[in-house]
Amino acid sequence: MLDYLCVGGVFIDDIVFPNGETCMEVLGGGSVHCGAGMRVWDERPGLAGCAGRDLPQRALERLERDFDLRGLIRLDIPQVRAWQLFEWDGRRTEVFRVDEIAPYLDRPLPEETAAVYSKVGAMSLLRDAADVASWRQHYPDTVLLWEPEQAFMTARNREAFIAALPLVDIVSPNLLEASLVYGFDDPERLVRQMLADGAKVVALRMGEAGSLVGVREMDALVRTPPVPVAQIVDQTGAGNSYCGGFLVGWRRSGDPFIAACYGAVSASFTLEVTGVLDTSREDLHEQRDQRLAWVKSHTHRV
Repeated sequence: MLDYLCVGGVFIDDIVFPNGETCMEVLGGGSVHCGAGMRVWDERPGLAGCAGRDLPQRALERLERDFDLRGLIRLDIPQVRAWQLFEWDGRRTEVFRVDEIAPYLDRPLPEETAAVYSKVGAMSLLRDAADVASWRQHYPDTVLLWEPEQAFMTARNREAFIAALPLVDIVSPNLLEASLVYGFDDPERLVRQMLADGAKVVALRMGEAGSLVGVREMDALVRTPPVPVAQIVDQTGAGNSYCGGFLVGWRRSGDPFIAACYGAVSASFTLEVTGVLDTSREDLHEQRDQRLAWVKSHTHRV
């Protein structure tokens, strides 16, 4: 049985910062960032996604080092690639540089992945609500964390979002996404509303405000601050990495306090780099344990 699986596409980003500086050919994709968040905790997840025929060799070597790639489908089309244009206020505009992107968003199908990984302990699923039921059907016993696709999270999709909540074990939108679905932006109210609508565990990601976690059987919520780092280089992928860390912490402990702390630590490493965090850094375990101790001491129930 595979312990962890990340479902989503492999992307290449060409980043333009507000001052005009660029960083080209950066490995990205929500599932890759999520898996890197798991790698912080010494897990080697599988990756179920698609890559194009011209995926840069450096990116492929990185994926081969960090992931089980039996679930990666190589497509005979150009690798999906996009400009990521950042503004001073944190806004980001994504401009795709290839014409064909749908396969990277829609595949693999759950039956394709199930043919490779018949049993999975825990899975992160970066898809919209229409895909949740089919993945649950193929993996009925898997601990399933659903990170909804950003484009799906709108008021018109509220009913579909709510219908999918009982099918997953953990749902983790960010604050903006959840507020667009429900029409209000109070974090505690949003978490409790998702629990009332059928969610078992809600991990609401709030950027610089940290995260707020709720569990259906518990009255109190867990509020976790972001782990401070010397310099924030790039926020891209930090939320995905949080999901990866959270899922590992939840599966190991079943405790929202521990899971939220794991997620915050994973996210902190992503903030320090451009692109996917590199878990080969020599001080990883020392820094990880120090950051975990810090965030445990600053996390509380509300």
